[in-house]
Amino acid sequence: MTPSEIASDTTDTPVRGPRVVLYSHDTFGLGHLRRSRALAEAITASDPSASALILTGSPVAGRFAFPTRVDHVRLPGVIKRSDGSYASRTLGMGIEETTELRANLILSTVETYAPDILIVDKEPCGFRGELLPTLERLKSDGSAKLVLGLRDVLDEATVLAAEWARKGALDATERFYDEIWVYGPRSVYDPTAGLPLSSETQARMHWTGYLRRDLGDVGTPPQQPYVLITPGGGGDGATMVDLVLSAYEQDPDLSPRAVLVYGPFLSGETREEFETRVARLDGRVTAVGFESQIETLFAGAQGVVAMGGYNTFCEVLSFDKPALIVPRVKPRLEQWIRASRAEELGLVTMLDTKRDGLTPTSMIRAIRALAQQQPPSAADQHAELLNGLDYVTGRVDTLLARTAPKAAE
Repeated sequence: MTPSEIASDTTDTPVRGPRVVLYSHDTFGLGHLRRSRALAEAITASDPSASALILTGSPVAGRFAFPTRVDHVRLPGVIKRSDGSYASRTLGMGIEETTELRANLILSTVETYAPDILIVDKEPCGFRGELLPTLERLKSDGSAKLVLGLRDVLDEATVLAAEWARKGALDATERFYDEIWVYGPRSVYDPTAGLPLSSETQARMHWTGYLRRDLGDVGTPPQQPYVLITPGGGGDGATMVDLVLSAYEQDPDLSPRAVLVYGPFLSGETREEFETRVARLDGRVTAVGFESQIETLFAGAQGVVAMGGYNTFCEVLSFDKPALIVPRVKPRLEQWIRASRAEELGLVTMLDTKRDGLTPTSMIRAIRALAQQQPPSAADQHAELLNGLDYVTGRVDTLLARTAPKAAE
């Protein structure tokens, strides 16, 4: 081989950069996938040699654009029935078979991709324990650092403690995870309050702050002014959407106009009924089904009416928009806890079922009040809340420094 051929061969050999896997079970909604996507984008932007692979069960993962060096593997989808049980979304398999298939896909993908860090979203054991074989493998060979990522609020303490005990989540958290990241500030809420975590595990916890949303090129918003109405993924947003439409129907002078994003999971006859009502409002409300670049709509909005999931709350803070939160209270109190705490801090206002009543009149009053409401930046703590992505990339750098380098394949 000539010197030039040797040089060419060396140049063509890929250099192995850091690899991160983000697991997100995604049995319902968009929250887990969008959070994983934001983390993956920040990690790869911080280190141009890094790559990230998202393992997700979201049925709409393919409708999102992923940044350079970020990809995803779609796990077979599952759905939650009204009685709380689960079923395969499309395969016609029993839930035990589906879970085993997902578990095997996760393990084989992780073994082949060989990540340096595995970041698990919310569920320490994964869906129905599907992550345990992978956690066992990675922990036994020490090839990757294991991180459990928790949103700022999970549920009320007594309910969460019972759920974690039932799922074996407490034991898994103690046994497997090198670090626990809480995607919020400790001063706002502690999602692990009430969990009997050991002092050693508590010492491995990091409060990152909220995960800022991209404030770069967001495109051209619709004609202004408008209020953005977003029930997140939309799967449980029918009550809020109905309330907003009723407000515009009952008050012909209600302004500004509303731009409604149903979300990909608000569909069927309910969606058709809403479409009919929107058409009758003659442009005072316009609607779209799914907007993967919802940041553009946030950027142009005068105010926001939302249900108050984690990602929507991060967008409200990031785009600094006056917001009215209409939290759900079933099956979890997560959104109500977040909204009530945020209202206490002066970040948002809340339309509370018991305090305010969910009526067209209360919604009319609240939408009108948005025009005079201060944005989140007027609150004392706002500037300190949105450091999450910077904190995460710093922790990734620290964990990679503790992980033995791997040779490129």
